[in-house]
Amino acid sequence: MTTILILGAGRSSSNLIKYLLEAAPNEGWHVRVGDMDELVAASKVNSDYGSSFKIIPGNNEQITNEIGKSDVVVSMLPAGMHPQIARWCIGARKNLVTPSYISDEMASLDHDAKEAGVLILNEMGVDPGIDHMSAMEIIHQLQQKGATLESFESFTGGLIAPESDDNPWNYKITWNPRNVVLAGYGGTARYLEGNKLKLIPYHRLFAELTPVHVEGYGDFEGYANRDSVKYRKIYGLDGLPTLYRGTLRRKGYSEAWNALIQIGLTDDSFEIEGVNGLTWRELTSSFLSEKENENMEKSVRDKYCANDEVLDKLKWLGIFSSEPIGIEKGSPALALQALIERKWKLAAEDKDMIVMWHRFIYSIDGKRFEKESSMVCLGDDPVYTAMSKTVGLPIGIAVKFILHGKWEKKGVHLPITSDFYVPVMRELETLGILFNEKEKEIHV
Repeated sequence: MTTILILGAGRSSSNLIKYLLEAAPNEGWHVRVGDMDELVAASKVNSDYGSSFKIIPGNNEQITNEIGKSDVVVSMLPAGMHPQIARWCIGARKNLVTPSYISDEMASLDHDAKEAGVLILNEMGVDPGIDHMSAMEIIHQLQQKGATLESFESFTGGLIAPESDDNPWNYKITWNPRNVVLAGYGGTARYLEGNKLKLIPYHRLFAELTPVHVEGYGDFEGYANRDSVKYRKIYGLDGLPTLYRGTLRRKGYSEAWNALIQIGLTDDSFEIEGVNGLTWRELTSSFLSEKENENMEKSVRDKYCANDEVLDKLKWLGIFSSEPIGIEKGSPALALQALIERKWKLAAEDKDMIVMWHRFIYSIDGKRFEKESSMVCLGDDPVYTAMSKTVGLPIGIAVKFILHGKWEKKGVHLPITSDFYVPVMRELETLGILFNEKEKEIHV
């Protein structure tokens, strides 16, 4: 029997495990799932064709033994652990799939992986993953038609489904809350416009937005990802004048989040003295002058809020409340994380939503065109989420194709060539992950 090893059974692994277990009887697979919380792993296996185990932190021998007994490995562990997992897989001559970006450390393993005859396939989730595959399919189609690409924009958001959208922020936590709080923190976003480098420092990131409309789902707004420029080389688009990648939120979210940034509540550079004895009102007041504290809400409205709707969002979130902050120690960002985890928590009946949107401007035969491609995926419940579907299903499909011997490439790769993306995208369509396209000629 073929053994598939999955390291990590968190929320994003749910649909991956389900997909592989459903195929296991016909394929002759055994799905082996490890997690630091074995109860979580066991709850998602629950099959004669799978088993679970507890990952013991620091026990390298345990993991290397599991890798040695497997036929292919999937790492859903934190991204920083993937290079070490990859080294162990190379040593054991086992193929590896991850959903994470290729770090410099991972890229440095390319030669060793090729020498060992091993495929290390990264960026195989949703973003990165489906974003690459769906965009490259269209880019290659346009190139084959002889089109000249002038602009490429791409946005993805992990959001809340319309039927579960019941708070003024139009947002709930559907992925790592730490990453939500620190989005863009401590850096400068880079993109290209008209063949010129453009920079957006953190304090302006949530104020410089791109409006996005998705038919049937309404209006969104996109803010810039950290580095769009590198994708000109990754995608083979040298000379492309405009390239912008970003993250989607519902319209109005970013103005309110920007107010939290300007106040100082996303700062992660220092620990708050005596935070375990503070209320939220006291913490917010510490960022204001004594005069401003005479009428805190009005001062925040006048100084940091673009309109009353922004102030209403801040009030609802609770930064003016007498509620205890509820952490023993930490930064303002950590305190804010604890707050949003409570206020933006998915309820038992809630469903999440992934929205992806691409826009291409291109010219051909003397005419210019705008092409939009969008995908919306809805979750089933708080376990089998849209995030889990769009992260896990591409990985599951990749595992199947690796075991079927469909891909001969070795070394460290991401799925930007047709041999990877065509079969994966076609199967995703059968699983309900579909892109809708519309195109129009641009008349000057």
